[in-house]
Amino acid sequence: MEQEWMTVPIGIDAGRWVTRDGCRKVLVVVHTVVSGQRLLDVIDLVESDTRVQVVFTVAPDVFNHGVEDYLRGLGALLVPWAQATRERFDLALAAAYDGLAEIHGPLVLMAHGAGHGKTARPPGHGGPVVEPPQVFGLEARRLLRGGRVLPTALVLAHESEREVLRRQCPAALPVAVVTGDICFDRLVRSRAGRDAYRRALALGAGRRLVVVSSTWGRDGIFGATRELLPRLLDGLPGDRYRVAALLHPAIWAHGHRQVRAWTGDCRAAGLILPEPAEDWRAVIAAADHVIGDHGSVTAYAAAAGVPTLRLDGPWSRQCAPGTAQELVGRNAARLRLGDPLEPQLRVAGALDAGAVAARLTSYPGRAGERLRRHLYRLLGLPQPGRHRRTEPVPVR
Repeated sequence: MEQEWMTVPIGIDAGRWVTRDGCRKVLVVVHTVVSGQRLLDVIDLVESDTRVQVVFTVAPDVFNHGVEDYLRGLGALLVPWAQATRERFDLALAAAYDGLAEIHGPLVLMAHGAGHGKTARPPGHGGPVVEPPQVFGLEARRLLRGGRVLPTALVLAHESEREVLRRQCPAALPVAVVTGDICFDRLVRSRAGRDAYRRALALGAGRRLVVVSSTWGRDGIFGATRELLPRLLDGLPGDRYRVAALLHPAIWAHGHRQVRAWTGDCRAAGLILPEPAEDWRAVIAAADHVIGDHGSVTAYAAAAGVPTLRLDGPWSRQCAPGTAQELVGRNAARLRLGDPLEPQLRVAGALDAGAVAARLTSYPGRAGERLRRHLYRLLGLPQPGRHRRTEPVPVR
C-alpha cells in the first residue's frame, strides 16, 4: 500500500501544526540497511540539536527491501519517496547513489563501506572489470548528472581518495572533504570495552569467538564456500569456541526465513547468527578471530587488530589497489579447510593493524568532529557546545 504523504513536520501546511518551528529540515536518504547503518553514525552528530528536524526516506535500490521496517524499528519518521523528491530540505545525507538527482537541497554523499575500496564493473554489464579498473563510487557517471556535480559535499575517508577522484571525476574535487571514517572510530572505541560485548554473547572465560564475515554475491564466502560454517562447527571444540556469522544484509534479500533455513543445522550446532539490522560492530568487538572475504567488515576487523584469516577468492579483482581491502587480501593468512582448523587459528597472528588502518582513514579518532563541522557549515548554524567524544556501539 502506498504510504500517505506527510503533513507534519514537513509539507505545505506544516507550519500550522508543528510544536517547534524554524527548524532546519534534514533528509536522510536510505537506500539499503547497510547505507542506513552508516548514516545513523552521521546523523547522530546533529539530530539532538533542537534547531534541527530529521526525517528519513527509502530511496530506490535493488536491495531496499526491508529498509522501511528497519527504519520504523528505529522510531524514524518516514517520508514517502515521492514526497521527499518534491520538498526542499536544508540538508540531505546519502550513502548510495540511485535517485540523488531528484533531491532538492545541499547533499552530503559518503561511502557505505570501508572507504571506496571496491572496483566497479562497467555499466550495463555483468562481465569482468575493465582495465584499468575504476574505483566504485568515485566514477563520473555516479557523481555527475548533465555535467552537474550532484553532491554539495563528497565525504572521503582518506586523502588518497582525492587522487582517485582527480583521475576519475576531477569536476567533483572542489566538493571533496576528507573526514576520516566514523564507522572505524566507533569500532575502535567498542573494542576497548570488549568484555561487555562478550558477556552479551554469553562467552565464558577462555572461550574464543570465531566470526565469519561474508559479503553478498556469488563470490562472497556465504555464496562461494558453503562448507565453511559446517566445517567450523564440526572442527572446533565446542567447549573452547563459539562461531558467529555476519552476513551482509543483501544476503538476507533471499528471505529471512530462507537464510535461517539454510543455516538451520549450523544454528542448532551453536552458530550465532545476528539479524541484519543488528550492529555488526558489537560482534567484531567481541571477536578473537575473523575469517573473511573482500567485504568491508573484514578490512575493519583487521584494522581494529582482530586476527584475520581469509579464504581464496577474487581479492585482486574486487579490491581497489592501495586500499585496506587490498592489503588484507594480500597479507592475511589463508585458511585451509582441509587441514585441522584449531592449529591454524592458534598461529594466525594479527596483521599490522596500524598499516591497515592507515589505508582506511587519514584522521583516526577524529571523523566525528570533522564531519560535524562540515554538517553545521552546510546547515548555516553555529556548532552547539563542545563536540562529544566518539561513542562505542550499543551492547547487544
